[in-house]
Amino acid sequence: MLTNLVSAAAVGLALYVAVLGLLWFKQESLLFAPTVLPAKHVLTTAADIHEANIQVDGAQLSALHLRLPKPRGVVFFLHGNAGSLQTWFTNTDLYRRANFDLFMIDYRGYGKSTGRIESEAQLHADVRAAWHHVAPQYAGRKMVVYGRSLGSGLAARLSVELSAKQTPDLTVLVSPYSSMAALAAEHYGWVPAWILRYPMRTDQLIGQLRGPLVLIDGDLDQLIAPQHSQALQALAPHAKVLRIAGAAHGDIHEFDAYLDALARLLNEL
Repeated sequence: MLTNLVSAAAVGLALYVAVLGLLWFKQESLLFAPTVLPAKHVLTTAADIHEANIQVDGAQLSALHLRLPKPRGVVFFLHGNAGSLQTWFTNTDLYRRANFDLFMIDYRGYGKSTGRIESEAQLHADVRAAWHHVAPQYAGRKMVVYGRSLGSGLAARLSVELSAKQTPDLTVLVSPYSSMAALAAEHYGWVPAWILRYPMRTDQLIGQLRGPLVLIDGDLDQLIAPQHSQALQALAPHAKVLRIAGAAHGDIHEFDAYLDALARLLNEL
């Protein structure tokens, strides 16, 4: 009997170790869900929206750029973990009315971007490259760093890095997580923290973020619960939290309350 228990425990441990190994090596396929588009795919036909390409180390990032005649500034938008620019580049009339350009990239392997995501450091480096590609065009104008879901951690780090030289006029984090590590612990409590190669520790750096900071979430979000915004606000007391009633994780951008709040934030700059 004891021998059988020991054997069963050994088998269980071996399976657990095998699953952890799979999580370690296949992490990108679990975290990132890109929609891949052909290189010749036309992303837009709007006259004021232009396609751009950004060369990064070992890859080329696809981008869309809403360019208005005399914009007040630009919103640098970092999107979530699924889809592509084809579905993320939305609500453009809101930006036109606010007279703000909109610039958005697809991460490696998303849409028409080449290459593949290999590390968190690489993701941050690509975001910095995209920022330095577009920011010089807006010297002396308003600059907004915006991140949604996955992009919230990327946006937070970018704003902190920029604060050393030129603090963004506004940072907006929508459906933000305190850290990917905390999020994984909530949904997969049996997975040890060290296995996560993309910890995305917004909680460790948000206190260094200077300038106006707004956190927006949906009160029905079951993927990234509103408690994450509360935890971040506790670490950055100057942050303002806006909660959208009835909104979940994937539909918050469809609510008038969200659209009105974003328009108001831009108009107040």
